[in-house]
This record gives sequence, C-alpha cells and structure tokens, in this order.
Amino acid sequence: MAAALVNPDRPEPRRVLATPDRARQVSELSRPGRDRLDVEIVEPGELSRLLPSGASHQGVAVHTPALEPADLFVFEAEPHGVLVMLDQVTDPQNVGAILRSAAAFGARGVILQDRRAPPLAGALAKAAAGALETTPCVQVTNLSRTLDQLKAAGWRAVGLAGEAPDALADVLEDTPTVLVLGSEGEGLRRLVAESCDRLAQIPMPGGFESLNVASAAAVALYAAGLKKH
Repeated sequence: MAAALVNPDRPEPRRVLATPDRARQVSELSRPGRDRLDVEIVEPGELSRLLPSGASHQGVAVHTPALEPADLFVFEAEPHGVLVMLDQVTDPQNVGAILRSAAAFGARGVILQDRRAPPLAGALAKAAAGALETTPCVQVTNLSRTLDQLKAAGWRAVGLAGEAPDALADVLEDTPTVLVLGSEGEGLRRLVAESCDRLAQIPMPGGFESLNVASAAAVALYAAGLKKH
C-alpha cells in the first residue's frame, strides 16, 4: 500500500480509507509535487464491509487507477542487466512472487503477454508486496517477435526447459540477458523456445522433476546475478 501511494508513476488515488489508528501514518505519505493525501477515516468494521469478502486490509484501503505498462523501447535502447519474460504464466500469485524476486535480485523488468497474463492489480499486487511499484512490467502481443526485437538490440535470450541438456549456470554469460519461463505443466511454447538463444535446465539432484515457476524464477535470477559478479 505504501509503495503504491508514494510511487510517482501511479496516478492519484481515487479514494484512501484508513482506520483511526492508521489515518495519520497514511496521510503523511507523500510524493514530490503532490498534495497531502486526503484520507477518509472509517472504523475497522466499516472498512471490512466496503471491501470484497475475505480481503485483508490491515487498517488501510486504497482505490487507485491501474499502473500503465512500461514501454519495451526503454529496454531496446539500453541493453544491460536482466529481464524476465513469462510465457503464459497466468496465476496472479506466481506472477506477483516473480515480480518480488525480480525486484529483490535487481532485474530491470518483467515482460508479459497481454492476453495471457493476470491484471496488474489485486492478488498479483498483494503477492508482489510492493514490487509492482518498482519493477517495470511490459505487456506485448507476441513474445517470439519481442525476443527477436530484444536480440537485435543486444539482448541474449535464455529459456528454462526441464528437458534441456545444459545446466543454467553453464549457459549464462555476462551479457544483457532475458530469462524466459513458461507456464507450469506446459512449459515454453515451441515458437518461444525456438526464439531463445539457448535453453537450459535447473539441475535438481534431490530428484524432483520441476520447481514451481516462481521458485524457478528466483533461482534463475540469483544465478544470473552471480554471473555478473
């Protein structure tokens, strides 16, 4: 909540509600050049009644416009660091957790297919724990075409696939890298996999066949970070 309220890229909230014990704390949050927040004070029971059933508000609720997606051109113009691309990962909890890992490990952004991704709000935002406000998300129509554009700009695409013969650590290089992850069960689609420069797997000597996609993303981001040090 705090990250959303202070994010200069997010439009002004339409409505901010807080319980009496949280109202002052919330009203003191500000963004450069913005007026002090106008906070409506409501009792805890009333706040719960105004929200969807089961929502956890911790004394604050914010009605705010959705963030505008970032522009792919930024990454084409400045190829450095690590990007994450998600191929039809539709679970908002997983996407939110991946955003959190992307922020934690310093990834420059996350690329999603616009028709095969959850809204950048709600359960996704909650799972991201503020990372949605700090990690740019790009929504594109065609992932394969987007990979071609990024590769032409100097990025190298590494797709994660359990059947790949090489280990992730062996194919990573100290170059601008797009880590491409597919949905659980289906994995990377054929055309997306063919658009990658290399495919790699995360070795699992413990015997498991695969990791949850959010866990795999965290491991891959950590490995990519090690390669750059």
